Amino acid sequence: MAGTAAIVGTDPLTLADLLRVANAPGFDRWQEQVRRTGGCSDPIHLEGMTTTRDAKTGQVLYSYSTQGEPGGRLRVACGNRRASRCPSCAWTYAGDTFHLIRAGLTGDVAKGTPVTVRTHPKVFATLTAPSFGPVHNRPTKGVCRCGTEHAEDSPLLGTALNPGTYDYAGAVLWNNHAGDLWRRFTIYLRREVAARAGLSQKAAAEVCRVSFGKVAEFQKRGAVHFHAIVRLDGPEGPETAPPDWASVALLTDAIQAAVARATVPLPPSGDYPARTLAWGTQVDVRPIGAGSANEDLSEEAVAAYVAKYATKAAETTGTVDRRIGELGELDKLTDLPDHARCLIEACFVLDDAYPDRMLWRWAHMLGFRGHFSTKSRAYSTTLGALRQVRADYRARQERRERGLPDPDDAPEGSTLTLAHWTYAGHGHTPGESWLAATIARDIQTGRTTAREARAELEDLDHLDAAEVWA
Repeated sequence: MAGTAAIVGTDPLTLADLLRVANAPGFDRWQEQVRRTGGCSDPIHLEGMTTTRDAKTGQVLYSYSTQGEPGGRLRVACGNRRASRCPSCAWTYAGDTFHLIRAGLTGDVAKGTPVTVRTHPKVFATLTAPSFGPVHNRPTKGVCRCGTEHAEDSPLLGTALNPGTYDYAGAVLWNNHAGDLWRRFTIYLRREVAARAGLSQKAAAEVCRVSFGKVAEFQKRGAVHFHAIVRLDGPEGPETAPPDWASVALLTDAIQAAVARATVPLPPSGDYPARTLAWGTQVDVRPIGAGSANEDLSEEAVAAYVAKYATKAAETTGTVDRRIGELGELDKLTDLPDHARCLIEACFVLDDAYPDRMLWRWAHMLGFRGHFSTKSRAYSTTLGALRQVRADYRARQERRERGLPDPDDAPEGSTLTLAHWTYAGHGHTPGESWLAATIARDIQTGRTTAREARAELEDLDHLDAAEVWA
């Protein structure tokens, strides 16, 4: 058994469980369930039933119960956005984020955003944290301050040059208040836009609206920073044109000024002095799309960039992706880098001094407690709307397969569905996890192959068109 386990790249216990699952009577149905979840790493288990009847006659049109399922359970996708927890569900989340962001850049009538939004002034802004002490890095010129030219994958990158003087407390407090700092930035941004237009805030709001979509990203040093698409619209949002004075130059200047003005005062607490939290000096603002000299800032590229980071969290710095119960748990994490450990310990130490900030609760996020992906109300569609479209599509598929009438054809309601579901657990056994990961890889390979084939067909179409016009 041990030799066979080594061949398939797993341990004997996992292999034994894998063989048990593969030889179970309901294996084919189990595979079908997991495939329908996209190869979810941590599916939710449900027990229950659903019955659809004719509303007038009471005739049963469709009936389903989990009693006939493997283990008596139905498995559904967990929906976790984190790639470290579930690559399959994270892929779906990233796709939704991509379409949400792109709709606000290029417009998408199907998603409720007019294509005219493409002409609105918009920029891609990156706002960073200040310095909390020198860290190992890869400067564009020369070498690191330690005198070493670090490799791109060096574990030292982002760690403190001198842990004894590094401001770990300041770093986690900044992460913890980053959401508040962003909110104040947006307030000042509207003021700065109005000032540059020579209008009062009220008058500016009547003709111009600031919309944004942003994503948070952790730098290697463990400090969060934000990437944001910021756009100027008319007063009603993307449906209305911005005023003539609205421009990329004005927006860029307003962002720079708002970054400099936005601060969050932190009062003293216990042995900790008062602080003023502010943005770092590294602020990058670039135009997007038409008229941009930088091809890397095309609308598609920006949407893809934001979507990529929407599925990541603080674990990219080496920390854990789950909440930490007690400080002693860190001793069991032998792979935890010292820099991340110091940041987590700072959350523990500061928790009593700032009880309302819940620093220990968010220690696994190095203090950050905000949402990783957010947008203003009028930026574009919502993730909920995108999920509803997908759910409606699947519901229509299932109705066709079951021979049930379409509710759109009978507005008064021709069917009645009664359902009862209970939570019965989550996750996989070791063998199931191995098989689910294989299914997920197969699905992803199929998607990649289809994408490449589509790209080849599009290239052929372009060649054919070129020959026609040659």
